[in-house]
Amino acid sequence: MKAFILLSSICLLLCAVFIAGPVSAETKPGAITLTPTIGGYVFEGHQGIDNQATYGVNLGYHLDEHWAAEAVFNYIDTEFDSGRNSNGRDADVYVYHADLLYHFMPSKKVVPYIAAGVGGITVDPERGGQDRSFAFNYGGGVKYFLAENVALRGDIRHIVSDPDTYNNLQYTVGLTFAFGGEKAKKKPVEAPRVVKAPEKAPEKAAAASSEPKVIVLALEDVHFDFDKSTLTPEAQTILKRNIRLLKDTPDAQVVVAGYTSASGTDDHNQKLSERRAKAVKAYLVTEGVISAERLSTIGYGEKNPAMHEAAPEQIHSEAAKANMRVLFEIIVK
Repeated sequence: MKAFILLSSICLLLCAVFIAGPVSAETKPGAITLTPTIGGYVFEGHQGIDNQATYGVNLGYHLDEHWAAEAVFNYIDTEFDSGRNSNGRDADVYVYHADLLYHFMPSKKVVPYIAAGVGGITVDPERGGQDRSFAFNYGGGVKYFLAENVALRGDIRHIVSDPDTYNNLQYTVGLTFAFGGEKAKKKPVEAPRVVKAPEKAPEKAAAASSEPKVIVLALEDVHFDFDKSTLTPEAQTILKRNIRLLKDTPDAQVVVAGYTSASGTDDHNQKLSERRAKAVKAYLVTEGVISAERLSTIGYGEKNPAMHEAAPEQIHSEAAKANMRVLFEIIVK
């Protein structure tokens, strides 16, 4: 019966992977995590204790994007081997430890990690005194995010007790729920003034004044695909409609500014916005619109969005699409 319950629970957790939609994940500094788990516990043979299912809970705190501290408690309802003249006595086993975890690729949907910690093991037989031992453990696992703050988790640990050196193995699966925590925010920058580009370029460029001025042209609501920096055919068509204006201002210095949606880490979005700006610059140079010396690029990441994203994990929302864009900052002297 215990084996059936364990197998059924694992199957239900794995089914959740296939019904989950695409999400954005991130281990957030300051987040508190709660992970109920179920799995199996393997005792070393000469310990004389039957292998059984284990049930537990992990309580964690994310110190930063990569590091987390976690308290772990597991319970095993087992019995001593009858071959050791124990008559199959029942025993309650408690495994508890405090760990440090290091997460790799913390902004991805699949987040592997390694872990190590110290604690203890208590064996409480049906008759007789308790046996407590110091123990340390090491191992690792992986988290698969089903939603922004929910992840399916698999974990395996080698647990070594002392003074009697027993080598035990524990493997578990569970669901991790994260509460709170925030992404590190960079210092905001002042947003440029945004003016919609006309469908057709004017016959004559605006007369240059004695004072430099900045004109910002949006790409006529043409934006990039999610997490991409390549120009779509539609983007290229609309860029060509702005070429006339750029040619009519031969003294202009052009800054190509890239932006992203709110999904993903600040570092990832910053680099993505820079790649988008460089892609537009390369296209303009290839088309012979303006020399490379008069072009520069800048990336603003997810700062200064065109629309507020109430749910950043919805990567195909109207607000997300509006923010995946590039603007021209044209300085005319």
